[in-house]
Amino acid sequence: TDSAVRITHIPTNTVVAIQDGRSQHQNKAKALLIIVARINDAARIEQEKERSATIKSLTGSGDRSERIRTYNFPQDRITDHRLKEGGTINGVEKFMTADSGGDALGELLDKLEELQLTYKLENLLEPQDDIEQGGD
Repeated sequence: TDSAVRITHIPTNTVVAIQDGRSQHQNKAKALLIIVARINDAARIEQEKERSATIKSLTGSGDRSERIRTYNFPQDRITDHRLKEGGTINGVEKFMTADSGGDALGELLDKLEELQLTYKLENLLEPQDDIEQGGD
């Protein structure tokens, strides 16, 4: 009909065609409302996808392989699984109550800081190796 309206939003390639009303002005107004709603809906859905992806990447699955530290009370030991060697400390009660003046916790934190420093140094050296190989 003569009153039909078709609007295309070029950046998102969203198309709305309306021929409900009797006048072209009414159809244009409806089409603009619909296209704005669709674009806002698409933007909201995209933001929700990004947000859920971010949350999913930050939270673990709860799998046993993701554990960081195990407190074994019957055997009176703490194991930090991030440390390959020397990650086991005896004396869970001392560790939990800090009766030892924080020695057990300090020992564990020192080992973790050393591991973190080693990791940072390894990551610093890798890009330089690539640059040196590319220059030959």
